[in-house]
Amino acid sequence: MVPTGAYGTWPSPIDAALAASHDGRPEFVGTVGDEVWWTAPRPAEGGRRALVRRRAGGAEESVLPAPWNVRSRVIEYGGQPWAGAARSEGGPLIVFVHHPDQRLYAYEPDGGGEPRPLTPVSTVGDGLRWVDPVVHLDRGEVWCVLEEFTGESPTDLRRVIAAVPLDGSAAGDRAAVRELTDDRHRFVTGPRLSPDGRRVAWIAWDHPRMPWDGTEAMIGEVTDDGPFAGVRPVAGGPDESVAQVGWARDGSLLFVSDPGNWWELRRIRPDALDGGEPTAVGLCEGRGEEFGGPLWKIGLTWFQPLDSGLIAVIHGKGSTALGILDPETGELVDAAGPWTEWASTLAAHGSRVVGVAASPRSGYEVVELDTRTGRTRVIGSAHADSVDPAYYPEPQIRTFTGPDNREIHAHIYPPHNPDRIAPGDELPPYVVWAHGGPTGHAPLVLDLEIAYFTSRGIGVAEVNYGGSTGYGREYRNRLREQWGVVDVEDCAAVAEALASEGTADPDRLAIRGGSAGGWTTAASLTGTDVYACGTIIYPILDLMGWATDETHDFESRYLESLVGSLAEVPGRYRERSPIEHVDRISAPFLLLQGLDDPICPPVQSERFLAQMAGRGIAHAYIAFEGESHGFRRADTMIRALEAELSLYGQTFGIARTDVPQLELKK
Repeated sequence: MVPTGAYGTWPSPIDAALAASHDGRPEFVGTVGDEVWWTAPRPAEGGRRALVRRRAGGAEESVLPAPWNVRSRVIEYGGQPWAGAARSEGGPLIVFVHHPDQRLYAYEPDGGGEPRPLTPVSTVGDGLRWVDPVVHLDRGEVWCVLEEFTGESPTDLRRVIAAVPLDGSAAGDRAAVRELTDDRHRFVTGPRLSPDGRRVAWIAWDHPRMPWDGTEAMIGEVTDDGPFAGVRPVAGGPDESVAQVGWARDGSLLFVSDPGNWWELRRIRPDALDGGEPTAVGLCEGRGEEFGGPLWKIGLTWFQPLDSGLIAVIHGKGSTALGILDPETGELVDAAGPWTEWASTLAAHGSRVVGVAASPRSGYEVVELDTRTGRTRVIGSAHADSVDPAYYPEPQIRTFTGPDNREIHAHIYPPHNPDRIAPGDELPPYVVWAHGGPTGHAPLVLDLEIAYFTSRGIGVAEVNYGGSTGYGREYRNRLREQWGVVDVEDCAAVAEALASEGTADPDRLAIRGGSAGGWTTAASLTGTDVYACGTIIYPILDLMGWATDETHDFESRYLESLVGSLAEVPGRYRERSPIEHVDRISAPFLLLQGLDDPICPPVQSERFLAQMAGRGIAHAYIAFEGESHGFRRADTMIRALEAELSLYGQTFGIARTDVPQLELKK
C-alpha cells in the first residue's frame, strides 16, 4: 500500500545535484563531411560548453578538453560559435570561438596540435567578438560577424560581416581582417553564400526594433577582394521579422518571415533577384503555425534545404515538429518519433537531417532523420533515465481565460510521486514559473528542475503569458507597451484559476522566474496579493536604470516596445518598476544574482535590497561569483535550487531536512 504524505514532504530520488547535472542542452549542430558535430553543456566543468564530434562510425567524443569553452558573447546571448570544413587531406578543419578571450581559433582535431588563434585581442571596451562563422577553404578565409567595441560603454560598438584569414595573419593584426559590409546596420547575422558563389544573403536590423519586430533580408554580390557590392534589401521591413535566410540548390532565396500573423517559409526565384522589385511567394501559407521564432542568438535555424530540392523545416503552434516540405506542392510530412519540441538548430548532409529534440519524457538529444527511409534515431547526447521515469511529472496542456476574455497558454505539472499519495482533504502548493525573454516560450519538455519540485509534492505551472512566441505575432504583440501588466495578469489568472477549480491551495501559491521572468516575479509581488512568496532570479527591477546605461546594447532599446518611449512616458517607467514599490511587498522572497551579469547587472538587485532594508519582510539574497546571465555551474545550480525549496518549505509550513535551511532576514 502506498503511504500517505502531506504535499511537499515527499521523499524523492531527484535531488538538486541530479537536476543540475542535466541542466542545459546540446546546441548548434552541424556536419563536417560525414560527421555530425555540436556543442554540449558541462555543468560539472565550470559550466563550459564542450565541442562534441560523432564520427562516421558512430563513436561520440568530446573534442577539446577543459578549459576550452566554445561559446560566443556577441550581443551577449551569443550564437553559432563554430564551423567546420572537410579537407581532402589532413582531416577536418574546425574554427571556433573561445569564451574567455572571445578570439577565433583554428583547430585540426586529427593533426595532434593545439588550437591556434586567428584573431587579435583588443583592449578597447570588451574587445573583439565573433559569431556565426562559415569556412571558405577555397578563399583561405572564414566569414563571420564581427562585434567590435569602440569605447568603454556597453553600447559603444559596431557590427559588420568580416573575413578572417585562415593562415593566422590576423592573430596580431586587426588590419588583416577584411570587412565585407559597412556598419550602416546596428545588427547583422552571418552571410550565407549562394550555390553559384555569386551572391550572399544575411539579416540586418536597427534600434529600436528587436529582431522579432522588424528585420530585413539583405543580398550582395561577392567580389574578389573587396566588400560585397550592390547591397540591397529584398524582404522584410519595420513591421516584418525575417528570422532566417538561406539558398535553395536552384539559386532561389529562401527565408522565414511574418508579413501576416505567422512566421512562414517564403521564396524568391533567382530571376527575380536579378533586378527590379523581387516578389516573394509563401511555401506554407494558411497553416496557422510558426515556421520560425525569435532570433535571440545569431545563426539560429528553422529550415535547411536538401540536395533533393525538399526542405527540412521546424514548425508548429505551441509545440514543434520536424517536417519535410515539398516547396512545389506544399506537401509537408512530419518525422516520426516521440519528440514534442525541436530546438532552433538544423543541419543536413545528403539525405540526412540532424536536429536537437526533446519530449515530456526525455531531455534534449541529437536526432537524425534519414529522408530516404523516414527513419529517425538518436545519434548523440542520448537521454538516459538517471532515476525511474515514474518520478517524472505528467504535464497537462491547458488554455486559461484571462482579463478581457483573452486566452492564456500554460503547461500544468501536478505533484507526482509513485511512493506517496496525499491526504484526501489537502490541496497542493503550486509555483507559477514565468519564462524569460519576455519574447520567449516555455517548451513542453522534461525538465528535472520541475521534477525536483513535483516529485516532492509541489506543483508547477509554466505560463506562456501574452507576449510569448509560438502562437503568432498577434499573441506576442499583446505585450507591446504592456510589460508588467499583461504578463503579471496572465500569471495571476492561471494561479487563481488553479485555486478556484480546486487544483491548487490558494494559500500556498508562489511565483518564480529568471531575467524577464524575474521582472514578472518581482512585479507580481509588488502588484498582486496572489502569492505567498517568490523566487526572483537575475532580474530587471529598475526600468529607468535599464533604459539608460545598465544593460547591454542588444536590449538597450527593448523597453521602447515593451513599455513605451522613455521620453514620452517616463511616469510609466517609474510606476511599473518593482524598485519603486518595495513598500507593497508583503511576501517573503529569495533573490538570486550572478555577479558577472552584463544583461541584468547586480547593481539593480543591490539597490532593491537597500530599499527593502528595515521593512520587516523575510528575504534572502545569494550572489554567485563567476556567474553571468543564466547559471551554468553545477555548484551554483545546486545551491540555488535547494535555497528555493527551503523558501517554499518555510513559507508553506513544510518541514524538510534534506536541504540546508535558507536564512531569511528581515
